[in-house]
Amino acid sequence: MVTGFFKKLTNKLFKSSSKFSESLENAVEEAADVEETVKHQANEKKLVEKKNIKPLKKDEPEKKESKAKKIIKDSLSFFKRKTDDRKILLDDSFLEKLEDILIASDVGASTALKISEKISNKAYRKKIALNELKEYLAEEIAEILEPVAKPIPIFKSTPQVILVVGVNGSGKTTTIGKLASQFKLAGKSVMIGAGDTFRAAAIEQLAIWAERVDVPIIKAKEGSDPASLSYSAVEKAVKESIDLLFIDTAGRLQNKSDLMQELVKVVNVIKKVKKDAPENVILVLDATTGQNIISQVEVFQEMVNVTGLIMTKLDGSAKGGILIAVADKFKLPIHAIGIGETIEDLQPFDPKEFALALLGDFRE
Repeated sequence: MVTGFFKKLTNKLFKSSSKFSESLENAVEEAADVEETVKHQANEKKLVEKKNIKPLKKDEPEKKESKAKKIIKDSLSFFKRKTDDRKILLDDSFLEKLEDILIASDVGASTALKISEKISNKAYRKKIALNELKEYLAEEIAEILEPVAKPIPIFKSTPQVILVVGVNGSGKTTTIGKLASQFKLAGKSVMIGAGDTFRAAAIEQLAIWAERVDVPIIKAKEGSDPASLSYSAVEKAVKESIDLLFIDTAGRLQNKSDLMQELVKVVNVIKKVKKDAPENVILVLDATTGQNIISQVEVFQEMVNVTGLIMTKLDGSAKGGILIAVADKFKLPIHAIGIGETIEDLQPFDPKEFALALLGDFRE
């Protein structure tokens, strides 16, 4: 795994709108402050009683600070200086706060409850430090993600047809370009089919990527039949013994029934050329759309047999937790994640590194 990629991801998630790590730290600090205030008040009461400090009468001018009062003040400042060593009680109140933080980070209510319950089983009513809590969270998040972290499978039968689906704007076109580049560098012969024939911009963007990566592209005029283009692309890939054929598709969810018919037609014509294709149907998801991703996965699962996921745009306004929610709910393989525009900004999915990035990478 590229270390620099996950360092970049950590920085992106830290600056995101959810700021999961920051929210967690604030919650721990707040809980610790409450507990320390109670301790300070008890200590102050004991010192007052021990030194026999009499309270000031009403309108009585405060005298010079006594030795006992100085002891009390020094005691209070000492506790405040010890912020790095503070621990919080993992009780029901804090567990509720933890669930709220997880939900606010798009983890989803059911998954948030599952995570908090598992942490409760480990340390309920115990005092733990912030890093201990982060360790527990990283373990539970990675446990949810590890079963679905799988690379795109490569089959012996060629050409291997990879149909790329998703709503417009999710990053399908850019993802295809990056994958084409990475597989070519790995020694595979690659071809691209510009199947989103309803958008001239998508065709043009794929053509730019194809030229940049130096791979052949099959394209048609805007408004052409995407099924016909897909048929031609597979036919040419077979003829030229191409290893991998990536086919882009349209993603106009506002016309769900039309899109469904179109995708079914595309799959059917592909099978006319190669009966076991498409071997992969990869759904590209835009992390910045948050909980809307759940309905997108459901819709595309209904339309076509989605075999795996790639999540893009885990930057800026992305909350990150939606990846956990998707993994927990659908159990679909997550092949890769993306955080930017360059080829290196799309990398294989590593659950442990992702969990650490989400938590601010607290390792020393």
